[in-house]
Amino acid sequence: MNLQGNVIINVYSIAILIIIGFHSFKDDEKGSCRYKLYFMMLQVTILMLIVDIFSRFDGMSNTLYPIFNYIGNLLIFILNPILPSLWLLYVHYQVFPEDKKTKLIYLLLTINIINIAMVVLTQFFGWYYYIDSQNIYHRGHLFYISCSFTVVLIISAFATIVINRNIIAKKYYYSLVFFAIPPFIGVILQIVIYGISIMLNSVVLSLLIVFLNIQNHSMYIDYLTGVNNRRKLDEYMEKKILSSTKYKTFSAIMIDLNNFKCINDNFGHDMGDVALQISAKILNSCVRSNDFIARYGGDEFYIVLETYNINDLEIIVDRIKTAVEIFNESSNQPYGLGFSMGYAVYDYNTHMTVEEFQKYIDVLMYGNKQSDIKQRIKTGNSLTNSAVNM
Repeated sequence: MNLQGNVIINVYSIAILIIIGFHSFKDDEKGSCRYKLYFMMLQVTILMLIVDIFSRFDGMSNTLYPIFNYIGNLLIFILNPILPSLWLLYVHYQVFPEDKKTKLIYLLLTINIINIAMVVLTQFFGWYYYIDSQNIYHRGHLFYISCSFTVVLIISAFATIVINRNIIAKKYYYSLVFFAIPPFIGVILQIVIYGISIMLNSVVLSLLIVFLNIQNHSMYIDYLTGVNNRRKLDEYMEKKILSSTKYKTFSAIMIDLNNFKCINDNFGHDMGDVALQISAKILNSCVRSNDFIARYGGDEFYIVLETYNINDLEIIVDRIKTAVEIFNESSNQPYGLGFSMGYAVYDYNTHMTVEEFQKYIDVLMYGNKQSDIKQRIKTGNSLTNSAVNM
């Protein structure tokens, strides 16, 4: 591709990214880790597209062109692993939102530092590339090592998505999987066909798909736990009620995290946030990918299920109780989790509104919570009496 063609396609790509960035900037979750990583990917891609233009003054002998060509290729090789590194972090956050990613960050920093060192040494030994006296770019004998950093990081992100597909929301899974395909094809074409470089332009397509299917939906996502928020819950339940018939309805479970205030008071709000994230992960593991989970507010969650059979609903409730017990037995957290739950199948004949059905389940949940409190008090008294009798 000649310089003019490269400038045109890169300018169009930059314009698309600026538009995406503008709409992302208006998003109401700018403090979330997901937003920051996505916005960083936009910025790095724009920078690399600009740098890529400077690396295209190949064979031009004007006084400034060799300087542009030298700086452009130097920066493009330095920046190459940064974009897939950010993507791998973004994927890791989608899959493990409660993980602080410290070890992964150190690993990615190490990879990028090694790459920078190799690029610096390339200026003396021509390992990755070299530019001859005619200002013509040539691949070095270690060029494929440079490509391998990008390829390995993309494959690692792809593998993370596929391996953990059962805990990724179905509506996000396919967008995350698709992201790796265009740039991976671009990298392979760039390796196989000398002079072809469309990897960065293919990343623009991937970022657009992610924006349309994930980032643009963040107004409906609770940024702390990664599940749906109250706004989306109300809309979803409204649709479920409108589509219900006397032959097919739906069910819902309201979950309250017991003693959440004690966790915050005794271990700090950061630990309380972790407890909410763990709770969301437990709930996700107990339902199907097409079931709906939302954070209702504070320490309360809602699950809306396709089932309209009370026996099937109770099986899911028992599954959640078992999952909590397993967590408490195996966890190294300084606290135990406990859920109070109210649940019911929506009765089409009652024609309850969203608010009325939610209030009905809330009453059931509160009754379950009071029963749990009485049981704990009774258990505590029994233990006290046993101690006295001993």
